[in-house]
Amino acid sequence: MMFRYTILYVESVPDTVAFYEKAFAVERAFVHESGDYAELATGETKLAFSSRALMRSLGKNPSLPDAKSPAFEIAFETDDVVAGVAKAVAAGAVLVMEPKQQPWGQTIAYVSDLNGFLVEICTPVG
Repeated sequence: MMFRYTILYVESVPDTVAFYEKAFAVERAFVHESGDYAELATGETKLAFSSRALMRSLGKNPSLPDAKSPAFEIAFETDDVVAGVAKAVAAGAVLVMEPKQQPWGQTIAYVSDLNGFLVEICTPVG
């Protein structure tokens, strides 16, 4: 098996895609004409979004994200965390943790996206 994609449930797929393009410089790979599903070009594993309305129509009841009490995080790797955080915040992300050097040598910072999902911005490990 291959891990293919992660889907985040959001209120507005088009708004979320536009935010991720601006905040993290990722490109859209696919947007369904309904506006209820989209994928970003993030390598072999896609970051995808589905509308909460679509999930409810399928009998699911997705919970709302909370960056202060996250169940998971997604991460974007960059050589310049400070610039990455500034770009994300300028696009509407909310700063959760300033860039900080970790004992293992990695620099990390956290923001929340416009839906409340926790996003790590980090340098490569090692």
